[in-house]
Amino acid sequence: MNLKSTNLIVVTQRESETFLREGRLAKMEQLLEPCRVVSAEDCSPQEWESVLREANPEIVVGGWAMRPLPANALSELAPALKYVCYLAGSVRHLVSREQIAAGLLVTNWGNSISRTISECALLLTLSCMRRLTYWAEQMHDKGAWKTPATETQSLFDRRVGLHGFGAIAKELVPLLRPFTSRISAYTEGMPDEVYQEYGVEKADSLEALFANHDVIIEVEALTPARHKIIGEALLRSIPAGGVFVNVARGALVDENALVRVVKSTDLQVGLDVFAIEPLPVDHPLRGCRNVTLLPHLSGPTTDRRIDSADRAIENLQRFREGKPLIAPITCEVYDRST
Repeated sequence: MNLKSTNLIVVTQRESETFLREGRLAKMEQLLEPCRVVSAEDCSPQEWESVLREANPEIVVGGWAMRPLPANALSELAPALKYVCYLAGSVRHLVSREQIAAGLLVTNWGNSISRTISECALLLTLSCMRRLTYWAEQMHDKGAWKTPATETQSLFDRRVGLHGFGAIAKELVPLLRPFTSRISAYTEGMPDEVYQEYGVEKADSLEALFANHDVIIEVEALTPARHKIIGEALLRSIPAGGVFVNVARGALVDENALVRVVKSTDLQVGLDVFAIEPLPVDHPLRGCRNVTLLPHLSGPTTDRRIDSADRAIENLQRFREGKPLIAPITCEVYDRST
């Protein structure tokens, strides 16, 4: 490393307290020595450029509030910069494709958050099965109680279909096993042996997945070809009394179609992601008692942000030792990300 370089950790106080607690900040500083911790709250775009020019870091660790890398970061401001270790998710706002193509190494939290997202998917599924949103409103605001006609449902022995079979789906399968062995999945291009490894049936098509399963859980990656791939016909094909859960990306679903379906059927829906976030106050999904809404908090939970920090520390150690990084953001990965 250039002797004049000082590595940077750019986080807010809250990020330091949640991601880097229990000695993780000190461990990271030791790995990055010489190192400077920069308060992201106090760093304007102009100050950020000054910090980069003055430190000329080889490594930058950043949280949500870190400013984007300026276009001239590698050529002028910080020519020593080789690695951006991002503690959070999408890096598209943070670095450019051109910077990655020029050789900049970039990582994010990757699949370290998959288990908390799968946990949330199970939560939403069970909430839908038990009509949690409906009963919360009825009991809190209307003094209601069950009647002899009240319908209830269990997840036990239900047919569960997973749209997508990446890291989140693979974490979700063992969480579903105590309830049912009737689990299928569908995604384009997945080798048969991957399904077999996890004991999951391969659906013949997306249409078959929706039509032949009581619960559909959306865990597919968003690509331009999958924009609004879940339309009205697919949603209406879910068997009566069924459940649709989305913890992937809101743009996978035609939300106008979803609104029409939930207002005209008994489909139970659990959503943690939306096409527009934050969800507009007057959005028609608000107030639908067969829809359970969460404000995109499936993962990582505040207490598990340390999982992302542990992944970052592992990658920093690998970088220092000249070993390959875990799940680097290549140009191909960058193009697929949202």
